[in-house]
Amino acid sequence: MPACFIGVDVGTGSARAGIFDARGVLLATASHPIRSWHPEPLHAEQSSRDIWDAVCRTVRTSMQSAGLTPQDIAGIGFDATCSLVVLDADAQPVAVNRDGEDDRNIILWMDQRARVEAEDINRSGASVLDYVGGRISPEMETPKILWLSRNLPHVMDRAGHFLDLADFLTLKATGSLTRSICTLTCKWTYLAHEGRWDRDYFETIGLGDLTKDEFARIGADVVNPGTTLAKGLTPSAASDLGLALGTAVGAGMIDAHAGAIGTLGASGLPGKIGERLSYVFGTSACTLNVTSEPTFVPGVWGPYFAALLPGLWLNEGGQSAAGAAIDYLVRSHPFAATARDLAKQSGKDLMQWLEGRANELLGESSPLSLVGGLHIVPEFIGNRAPHADPGARAMVVGLGLDEDEDSLVRLYVAAVLSIGYGLRQILDALAAQGIVISSVVISGGAARSRLIRQLLADATGTAIVTVETDEPVLLGAAMLGAVAAGHASDLQTVMSTMSRRRETIDSTQDDLPGHARRFATFERLQAAYRDMRDH
Repeated sequence: MPACFIGVDVGTGSARAGIFDARGVLLATASHPIRSWHPEPLHAEQSSRDIWDAVCRTVRTSMQSAGLTPQDIAGIGFDATCSLVVLDADAQPVAVNRDGEDDRNIILWMDQRARVEAEDINRSGASVLDYVGGRISPEMETPKILWLSRNLPHVMDRAGHFLDLADFLTLKATGSLTRSICTLTCKWTYLAHEGRWDRDYFETIGLGDLTKDEFARIGADVVNPGTTLAKGLTPSAASDLGLALGTAVGAGMIDAHAGAIGTLGASGLPGKIGERLSYVFGTSACTLNVTSEPTFVPGVWGPYFAALLPGLWLNEGGQSAAGAAIDYLVRSHPFAATARDLAKQSGKDLMQWLEGRANELLGESSPLSLVGGLHIVPEFIGNRAPHADPGARAMVVGLGLDEDEDSLVRLYVAAVLSIGYGLRQILDALAAQGIVISSVVISGGAARSRLIRQLLADATGTAIVTVETDEPVLLGAAMLGAVAAGHASDLQTVMSTMSRRRETIDSTQDDLPGHARRFATFERLQAAYRDMRDH
């Protein structure tokens, strides 16, 4: 059998594995839940042992489903959330909590404990902040490490290695401490365009110890995503995963960035790669676009050199709550429990049922007539871009006392549109700096809904495009394994050979003026909350 490749994706709630052939056709997939802890307000933690166990289970299960042998797999790639993993010098877990529980050694990406530290860093005026949209986020890694230094100094004494989760996975697979340019540049302030860390930055913010031994604890050896690591899978990793010793392993990526690899370069897409925006729509949402020259966009992270593709600059934005916001709003409605029962009776999950009911209610009419005066700002855990405001919060305006099915569907449609208006803000911020996006290439769980794709196209006034595979994030991770195995010379080549365009949805022209008015209301509500909060 021709060579196949495995992509492993570690998200917020589960680890997933997908096996693809050389054309990017999905042969099998599997998932396994991972556990999270929330020991204090704003804290979210995970376990590297639990995650590695879940990864191994998914790889073994997908191999069994595909009926493949270990020799059929030529390469494997990993992506993961941008979560902070802390290990001791022997690569064993170190607690990141006041309970001293070593198994809880990961500060999850969504953890907000380091808000004060992020603000302190932002007040420092460090030059590296120019490459994170002007303001660092508590989601990033140096604020989290600074929090550990201030609140759990004994953890700093024990810690031998601080890694992004994707780099932890490649360490477990190969024994190599080599880090990915993607993770370090996007979340750690590594200056990839200069090939260096900024020593003054770490000294200024109080983390000077990290500069010792050429920054060995956070990454002395840095390579492009997909670079072949060490000698491939170690004996222990090969045994854990059920794969062959020495199977090629590519340097990893952040999960959303793997989604961009799986979509942005697909054959058949309109325009040039610089005119496209990758939109990964899951629990949160991430936007990624590349430019040939560095473009500084206030409130949008970057520009990051080579963080996605060698030689190109990456801008990264997104929404801290996307699918999570829709889910929360739906679950808060009085009819939600009944709707869940109805969905189960029809063999669907709640979101699938809501999509079906929304299509029935809408018929040939506009979604604008359904949502009426109901307006939502879905910023439950802050605004990631373009305002870079972790203190922003959600607003719902125009809500009545209705408890019936139709009002639940109305809330659902309004929630999806609100995500679209947040995306529109990011597109506007890019356009203001000369980056004109003609199409949004969408991936993630929500992307499977045609209704959601149409609502996003209408809310943004921009074409929404999908690719053939239903698992573009897994495909992007598998592409890393394909490059590492020598299947292709570089990522851009493999992107066009393993991914293809499926469908383009254009905006409904008659509704554009109505969406422009709703978008103006969306921005006024955001401003009103900021004014209330500040006074």
